[in-house]
Amino acid sequence: MIGFVVFQFWGNAVRGYIDTPSVFWWWGWQWFNQESEAQHGLLVLALTGWLAWRNLSKPEVRGQQSAVTPIWPGIAAMLGGFALHLLGFAVQQTRISIVALMVFAWGVLRLGGGVRWGRATAFPIALLVFSIPVGVLDSVGFHLRLGVIATTEVIARAAGIEVLRNGTQLFSPDGSYQYDVAAACSGVRSLMAMLALAALVGYLGPRAWWRRGVVFLLAFPLTFIGNVVRIAGIVFAGEWLGQSAGEFVHDWAGFVVFLIVLVGVQMASGWIEERGSGPAKADQERHHNGDILAGRSLRIAWVVVTLSAFGTISLIERLENLGSSATPGIPLAVDGLNPAPLPQFIGTDWIGQEAEVTAVEREMLPEDTGYARRLYVSLDDRREQVFVSVVLSGRDRTSIHRPELCLVGQGWSIVGRSETVFGEDVPAALLRLEREWMTDSGHRARVPALFAYWFVGRDGVVTTTASRLWRTALNRLRLQPDRWAYVVVQAAVLPDETEQDARSRMERVAQPLLGQLSPRGSD
Repeated sequence: MIGFVVFQFWGNAVRGYIDTPSVFWWWGWQWFNQESEAQHGLLVLALTGWLAWRNLSKPEVRGQQSAVTPIWPGIAAMLGGFALHLLGFAVQQTRISIVALMVFAWGVLRLGGGVRWGRATAFPIALLVFSIPVGVLDSVGFHLRLGVIATTEVIARAAGIEVLRNGTQLFSPDGSYQYDVAAACSGVRSLMAMLALAALVGYLGPRAWWRRGVVFLLAFPLTFIGNVVRIAGIVFAGEWLGQSAGEFVHDWAGFVVFLIVLVGVQMASGWIEERGSGPAKADQERHHNGDILAGRSLRIAWVVVTLSAFGTISLIERLENLGSSATPGIPLAVDGLNPAPLPQFIGTDWIGQEAEVTAVEREMLPEDTGYARRLYVSLDDRREQVFVSVVLSGRDRTSIHRPELCLVGQGWSIVGRSETVFGEDVPAALLRLEREWMTDSGHRARVPALFAYWFVGRDGVVTTTASRLWRTALNRLRLQPDRWAYVVVQAAVLPDETEQDARSRMERVAQPLLGQLSPRGSD
């Protein structure tokens, strides 16, 4: 009960999207939210229950009896669960807290059911990791999806079908068919579900753990192949039979990935098991039967876990109050919420036009997210434009996303990434983007652009999401939280200029703004 109280009322530090303190609600809500790509979570939960029941129902091979079950593994797991949850809460990673809940739950079962229950439920509980929302593998799924789209493009062109690709969009040159997978992580759901399937087949099949690992790892290439077959089928149907046929295949071809992975891992499991050796698994295992928990041991466990729970709650309360004291690295507007407004004029060469924040952005991001943005237009040549945007996070990290995911989801293809410096000492990531389209004369045309970004914390600038999350975690553990600012400087490469010309234009606009787009301490 004490564990339920902790994870229910002090379980979630990230309130940007789902305003709940409960890790149970946060986790379960994802299984019913289509955009979370985690609807398979209910199936994984059901499989967990079935596996636990199956393991506990097996005839037991009686070994040496134990008069008293040692309580330390269960207590250690529960205390470790609290410690891991405290870490997850501190660094605002609810997924770490979900893993902590799984560890704690196993500790409860091990303490209450002894060695037999501990062994029987270890793998079923571990299987629940595949029901965690798909963002846990967003980078893997993102690159998987890009690879699938690129491979499908090659196959389509080899088959004589002319297609264009922008980011994760494939469409015909005449516009008769378009397959839009703008949600850049849309392939992760099949990956997570197929990994769970492969783990289950491996667990029920080969006895050696390394053989199970081989079966599990096969899910990656098989999922890739299945997605290529599925998307290629959609493109072919759309090209040959029209948009409606492609949509029909899209709606009903999801089972293709499932069949390819299921058949593949089943065949691999059978082949590996046939060539395996050694005694049956049941002959290798010995369970303690008739485990007894001494009353004094249970009282000790209850006292230790309860005191640990109160200590965890106390520390979480302290962490919760840090949000109001988070320090931004850039100047703020008078309201204390938004970044200081960007100037309307930069010298006598540039005028800044209002660039409104869209309703979609305001709806998606937390209410306490701050914004400042302008589109700067050259007074000498109105074709020369530079977009500058600042997004300032609120109490938690959900205001800021990895920009590469959003750009590809918006239809841009990223053709290169490098590091650059604005001014003398402000590092930035520089992405080379392009969109592809077909001209009226039937020729391919590309629209290039440059996209520079950096993240400004309370005490420095970083250029990668991994670095930002790492410094966020460290500073929160030091009780010095950041309000990160995500700065973007973007410009199109005009037909009569080079990328260096566009980069120079970005520099001319950004240079006078660096005083408010970099840490105040470096001014």
